[in-house]
Amino acid sequence: MLMSTKSVFAAGLGLALFLVGCATPLPPGAERGPDGTMAYDILIEASPPGARIEANGSSHGNAPVHLKMYGDRDGTFHDFGSYNYVIRALPLTTNQFTQTRVFRTGHMLAGEDTIPSHIYFDMTQPQPTYVPVPVYPYPAYDYGPAPYYGPSMRFYFGGGGYRGGYYRHHGRW
Repeated sequence: MLMSTKSVFAAGLGLALFLVGCATPLPPGAERGPDGTMAYDILIEASPPGARIEANGSSHGNAPVHLKMYGDRDGTFHDFGSYNYVIRALPLTTNQFTQTRVFRTGHMLAGEDTIPSHIYFDMTQPQPTYVPVPVYPYPAYDYGPAPYYGPSMRFYFGGGGYRGGYYRHHGRW
C-alpha cells in the first residue's frame, strides 16, 4: 500500500511540473499573438522615401512604415504554414528597382531566421541575382574515358574453328 501511494504521488508531481514547465511567460509589456506568439515591431525605410511596402502580398503603406508581425518568443519567424516571409518595396519611378527580402520561417524543419528590428531598402541599387548551386546527393565518380565504338580489325589464330582449336583475340585496332 505504501509503494502505490509513493508512485501515485511521484506521478502527480511529475505531471504538475510538466504542465507548469510547458508555458514560458511573455516579457513584460509584450503583446500576445496567435499560437503562442508575440508581436514584434519592424521599422521599414526606403531611399528615397515613399516606396510602397508589401509583406506576404498585402500592402502596408508607403515607407517609412512600422510593420507589426507575430513571431516566436525566441525572436524568430513563426511557421504559419509557409516556408518564407517575403517583404517587398515597390519603386516610385522608372529608374528604381524592386527590392525584396526573404526570411525563412522554419516550416518543415527548414530553418528559421531572426526577426530584424530595422529593414532598409536602397531603391537605386539593382536586386542581386543568386545562382543556385546544384546539390548532388552522391559524390561524382570518374568512370574513365568513354569506350570507342568505331571500326576495328581483329586477328584470329588457332585451329579450325570450334573443333579442336580455340580463338585467340590479339587486340583491337
